[in-house]
Amino acid sequence: MSRDEATRDLRRYLKQRLDAGESVVLLPAGAVTSSAAEAAGGSPPGTPAPEPTAPDAEVAADAFEAPATTTASVASDSLAQVAAEIRACTQCRLHQTRTNAVPGVGPDDAGLVFVGEGPGADEDAQGEPFVGRAGQLLTKIIESVKLQRGEVFITNIVKCRPPNNRDPQPDEVAACEPYLRRQLALLQPRVICALGRHASSALLKTQDSMARLRQGRHEYAGIRVFPTYHPAALLRNSKWKRPVWEDIQNVRRCYDTPEQKP
Repeated sequence: MSRDEATRDLRRYLKQRLDAGESVVLLPAGAVTSSAAEAAGGSPPGTPAPEPTAPDAEVAADAFEAPATTTASVASDSLAQVAAEIRACTQCRLHQTRTNAVPGVGPDDAGLVFVGEGPGADEDAQGEPFVGRAGQLLTKIIESVKLQRGEVFITNIVKCRPPNNRDPQPDEVAACEPYLRRQLALLQPRVICALGRHASSALLKTQDSMARLRQGRHEYAGIRVFPTYHPAALLRNSKWKRPVWEDIQNVRRCYDTPEQKP
């Protein structure tokens, strides 16, 4: 991650914490690097003051880069804390039309994470991901490989419903980016299943078609990622059921036999 990207992420993180009502934000030991100092509005000791810079330009939808995480950086964080901040978030326009933010659901030690695009009408009403028709189909997909929905973590790229279920905009994806990064850093799952083109594009920084994505090997922060079609797409076109069945079999095999990291 470049210094500019680290600075941008830290600015967003600080603003989220302050918007959530915290008057003091504690950073983990070692976090105040030169980038952190710039994000906080100052400079590290012994360095000249930086020249003023223009505000960051709009972040592209594919600028979703995996973070370099350490135990120290997540020791004081929790999924409950992330969820509370998401529910209070006003970082993008989507908060203006939501009924409920939808942080995600699942155990803190889930080894498998499903990441979708964004909440729909049912999810917005209930505050839980994948509870409508597509969610019912996702539950069947999970159960088809002898897992239970309560064993996995389910979330989305954006945490609030886009009006009329439109595609998330680049700045909306960017506003939610730190939340998903923190969730994945805390969970450290063995496998991620990206549901649909938008989730796959955001995680893998690519605009490739789903057909092409399914053929390659992908990772996010060292975690295997398996892109597949969104359950809602299966409701519209049954021809994608066979590819999804093949993909979820691969997900289960990787879940059962995690690769050894050097």
